[in-house]
Amino acid sequence: MSLSLNSISLFQFKNYFQQEFQFTERIVGICGRNGVGKTNLLDAIHYLCFTKSYFSRQDQLNIHHSHEGFRLEGHFDLNGKDEKAVCILRETGKKEFSVNDSLYTKFSKHIGRYPCVIIAPDDIQLIIGGSEERRKFMDTLLAQLDSEYLQSLINYTKILQQRNSFLRSFNEGFGRDLSVLDILDDQLSKEGNLIFEKRREFLLKFLPIVKQLYNDICQRYENITLLYESEMHHVSVGELLKHNRQKDLMLQRTSGGIHRDDLLFQLGEQPFKSIASQGQRKSLLFALKLAEMEIIKEEKRLSPLLLLDDVFEKLDEERISNLLMRVCSDEDTQIFITDTNCNRLQNQLEKLGQPVQLIEL
Repeated sequence: MSLSLNSISLFQFKNYFQQEFQFTERIVGICGRNGVGKTNLLDAIHYLCFTKSYFSRQDQLNIHHSHEGFRLEGHFDLNGKDEKAVCILRETGKKEFSVNDSLYTKFSKHIGRYPCVIIAPDDIQLIIGGSEERRKFMDTLLAQLDSEYLQSLINYTKILQQRNSFLRSFNEGFGRDLSVLDILDDQLSKEGNLIFEKRREFLLKFLPIVKQLYNDICQRYENITLLYESEMHHVSVGELLKHNRQKDLMLQRTSGGIHRDDLLFQLGEQPFKSIASQGQRKSLLFALKLAEMEIIKEEKRLSPLLLLDDVFEKLDEERISNLLMRVCSDEDTQIFITDTNCNRLQNQLEKLGQPVQLIEL
């Protein structure tokens, strides 16, 4: 099974008013100075895979200056068949997404059709940032593999918002009927327990792969520990909500549940982010992302698109070469790599001894 993007057109998207790109090789290098639109081009590809931006939460932030709405169109080859994916943000703010001119009623149905992995400079927050970054990583990966997980996550998020809204209104003196809370807790418990079990089962397989890849990238053994941290290892979601009810009523929010889960990284006995060098942090980030690629390929029998945005910054030549050799050795994976330095990019890609397309912006 195979996946590739043959072309993309952008209309009123970020700094592009109207432009089209043809992709003729499996490895595509995109170079140019800061601000010319390298990252924006990768984000347009991400839109066609996930129906949304990787970098901004609001679609309106991606419209070309002083215009209204945007349109993205991509032509994919999925297992030897041509497919056209179109994302339109109307002037009204309504977003539409279609494949082969068939509109989705739910965008979530598209997730996983064109699997994609992206590595960008700010992804280092996955290592040094808060737990929300790591949950987002887990959820994005699992959503591409398991539609039931994605639907439960959507349901859980919606019910959690309703529960938090009820907790706030309860303290403000509106609707003091706790039977409503009982119903919400039952609904949250059902979705939360399913999400926890799927995360737990998946991470038992995933985290050892990350650990192996980390040591491969470092080219030496380091005593790194990777753990799934969740209150649900010890108690069900329903029991936790019941135990925390008085506390939640006082705080006006849901203080426990799968929305508090985390991935714990340790080096020796110390927190990884506290003592790891910049090189070690980058190595763990790449290990997480490369493991994501491996799992997606294994589970879906389909290599994801790989988007590498400005990953050469603050990496030495040897690490760059090792990273490229590893990701470019898979002949099924289409790779898009951006860099501000055209000579550096060209030199690194030439070392691979494979056909390469270089786009200079």
